[in-house]
Amino acid sequence: MSRTITVGLDGSPESRAAAEWAAREAALRRLPLKLLHVWEPAPEPMAQAPQLGAETSQQWSEKIPRDTAEGVRLRHPDVEVTAEHLAGRPSEVLGEATEAAELLVLGSRGLGGISGFLVGSVGLAVVARAERPVVLVRAGEQAADEHEMDPTGIPSAATRYRPVVLGIDTDHLDPSVIDFAFDAAARRGTALRAVHGWHLPSWFVYGRGAGDVYRYDQVVRSQARALTDALRLWRDKYPSVEVVEVSHSGSAAAHLIDASREASLVVVGRRVRRNPLGAHIGPVTHAVLHHAAAPVVVVPHD
Repeated sequence: MSRTITVGLDGSPESRAAAEWAAREAALRRLPLKLLHVWEPAPEPMAQAPQLGAETSQQWSEKIPRDTAEGVRLRHPDVEVTAEHLAGRPSEVLGEATEAAELLVLGSRGLGGISGFLVGSVGLAVVARAERPVVLVRAGEQAADEHEMDPTGIPSAATRYRPVVLGIDTDHLDPSVIDFAFDAAARRGTALRAVHGWHLPSWFVYGRGAGDVYRYDQVVRSQARALTDALRLWRDKYPSVEVVEVSHSGSAAAHLIDASREASLVVVGRRVRRNPLGAHIGPVTHAVLHHAAAPVVVVPHD
């Protein structure tokens, strides 16, 4: 059985944007799309209140995936769409959904409270624990936002895709993250912009290298070579993908956030840590999730 592109719904503008993005991605990958809504039953005292009657609340939540599916089928007739309504804790159910998904797509902000479950804490909890890629899509994201302007400067979904941006740490490479980014660029017929942020070594900052232009140039060229070497195998595997290498000193998160303004997609990694202290996302990925101007894919890796 083929995997699905699965999207979490809560009826909010950001989850509707996520559903549209997921439908476009399903078409690119020729995979079915599953719309998943999780209904978390209200605590007993609240469920008994007339304004939050359990029947009314459940009927409303069942309507969300059904109505969304009808709209997606109209707009994306070539995509196979199914809808599912489950009860439980949203973070747990969505986390389990990643096991059968090629991608799990979520809105990057939620309304909070009773009106929606895709609040920041839920989305971040899913990202931190998922062992499949998770995509975060902001409210208002449109297909045209992922493409270059047309010759007259008007947004259009008919033009070339903007580049896919890859955040890469040459000291901790993982093939799955790099491969995901190259594959995404190839499917979109666009360039890959590999962004590597680095800091000057302590021996330079505090040693004899401080203020030495020649030594600084050596560090710059060494970091640039490391990035080129890291991408060599994938350049050969994806010869049609144009690669732009960006290696700059400074905050990796800041460089990625800046690059996201002209990107169709940002790809970052998250190291999977299975220990009693629990999962976490990492500072660079966490910052990108909160501030990137394009959809962000978090690819877990060992």
